[in-house]
Amino acid sequence: MKKLLIMLMILSITGVMGAIAEEITEPQVLIDFNDLAGTEINYGDVAGAGLKADDKANLKVDLGLKNWEVHLSSSSQVGENVALTYVQPAQSNKEDEGWGKPTVLGVRIHFPEAAFNSYAIIQPPFNIPAYMDKTDENGNVAEADKGLGQKFDNKGVLKNVATIKHVEMMVNGRNFPHGIGIILEDQNAEERIIFVDYLRYTGWKKLIWKNPNYVEDVRNRELRSYPLYPRSQPFIKFKGIIIYRDAANIGGDFVTYVKDIKLGYDQAVTDDFELDINDEALWGIVQQREDRRKTAEIKRLGNLQVLRYLEEKKKYAGPDPAAADAATTTP
Repeated sequence: MKKLLIMLMILSITGVMGAIAEEITEPQVLIDFNDLAGTEINYGDVAGAGLKADDKANLKVDLGLKNWEVHLSSSSQVGENVALTYVQPAQSNKEDEGWGKPTVLGVRIHFPEAAFNSYAIIQPPFNIPAYMDKTDENGNVAEADKGLGQKFDNKGVLKNVATIKHVEMMVNGRNFPHGIGIILEDQNAEERIIFVDYLRYTGWKKLIWKNPNYVEDVRNRELRSYPLYPRSQPFIKFKGIIIYRDAANIGGDFVTYVKDIKLGYDQAVTDDFELDINDEALWGIVQQREDRRKTAEIKRLGNLQVLRYLEEKKKYAGPDPAAADAATTTP
């Protein structure tokens, strides 16, 4: 009994649901920072009645890297640390391996100079919806895409994920001793932080984390049968990247770049069972459940973005005296 409870805890941590799982033969893209097109969300409808119609039309946000945020640990949010910590899209000049000079996520973090532990979390501008239909530039959903909820598939979301076998991150290091990890969320809204590796190297490198609890031989697995629809709809959602700085290591400015994140995993439900009825298309239970979460998230996001939008409109837009003086100064 004790062994069974321990195994069930392990399965819960790794997100197992479904029947006997089947391994994916190739790692799947969780998120590629060069492929974030088509991720726009309109939050103008939750902005309230106080804004003009023209202003509401501008209240849109997507996963473009210019919208990403970096949050330092609370003890590090002092002085210039916050102002000097931000995300910047960067273009890689790497053309081999079929990359074609991709846009990658670049991040600058200004850790405290003092000797204490710190970390920074790099996050998308909103909690990525697991189920949302694809839309065109006008926000319309094509008939073929209705009810499928695939807008963010491979752009922060992977469906039908059971046990994660390994994580791959393509990261460009600058020989810093800091660590890097990722934050994932499952269908039960439970977060999991996976520490992947250290960044003590220079250039691009595929960092790999292997699940120590992954059981390779199915004869040694605790096999159980689970109910199918609508319970067997597990997914993994990308929540962020975390950078760790140890107190014994150097502080101050730090930069790194991330191209993509991939997962190798077992499927929760195999494709071997032929179901003659599309349950989700008929009942829409999973979509409705996710819509409730999405609506709450868009309201939160809308309130935050409206405040930022108004603050941006209030900013001083005149010339910078220091820049004008520099331009008129003769050598």
